[in-house]
Amino acid sequence: MNYKELLNITLRLISSPAQAWEEIRLEEDRRKVFTAFVYPMIGLCGLSVFIGSLIVLGWSGPQSFQYAMTKCCAVAVALFGGYFLAAYLINQAAVRFCGMGDNLSLVQQFSGYAMVVVFLLRMVLGILPDFQIIAMLLQFYTVYVAWEGSARLLQVSDANRLRFTLTASVLLIVCPMLIEWIFNRLTIMLN
Repeated sequence: MNYKELLNITLRLISSPAQAWEEIRLEEDRRKVFTAFVYPMIGLCGLSVFIGSLIVLGWSGPQSFQYAMTKCCAVAVALFGGYFLAAYLINQAAVRFCGMGDNLSLVQQFSGYAMVVVFLLRMVLGILPDFQIIAMLLQFYTVYVAWEGSARLLQVSDANRLRFTLTASVLLIVCPMLIEWIFNRLTIMLN
């Protein structure tokens, strides 16, 4: 795992998505997104939520550690499951509504890198949970990142680009939230 490369691609996707998507398009191994970007980002998100939970609750006892671990697991499961669910649904939407070919590995690559805003906001909210409203507004930057990626990586036609971008953006934002909500409800119910 190369954290320097991880930071590099993250900064490029945020600062100049068009250029970053051009570089991503040249990657030969579509599955590199898992080990080089998605899994490390999920780990960093979980770590930030764990640290943030311990900062908020303190190190008072086993309950605070258990709460921090539960929150960390909720975020990791939500981002992991949300990523794969969103990629699958985006692929199905692309095939059905945009007339694109079934190419799940390419859509997984797109989804992983397009979730950069979701990952970064989750890290910030893990340590600074009071910024929830600002984070909700900043999530809409995902639309721009997905807009650039849909044209450059997936080569979606201009006629379908807006519909595809909005659908992909909603799925990339909502799927992790939905899975985290379900996970938290199950955790409460099973305790």
